[in-house]
Amino acid sequence: MEYVRQTMGSAGLSGIIELPLALRNKRVEIIILPAESEVAERPKRKIKLGFLPGPPLPDSFFDPLPEEDLQAWGL
Repeated sequence: MEYVRQTMGSAGLSGIIELPLALRNKRVEIIILPAESEVAERPKRKIKLGFLPGPPLPDSFFDPLPEEDLQAWGL
């Protein structure tokens, strides 16, 4: 099992954990061990990409835009 072991001043831990009064302002030893995941792994879902079905587009949809619409878009 892999782990990390380090000694440091307790002031460096003040923003991470709350130390008991007896350990404050002293050198402390930190040991980090792996733990079981608290969150169960969710099975990966396959996602189908695509468009929602809808009514067919009329042929006029593909007609060129009127000149005033082109000007409004700056084209």
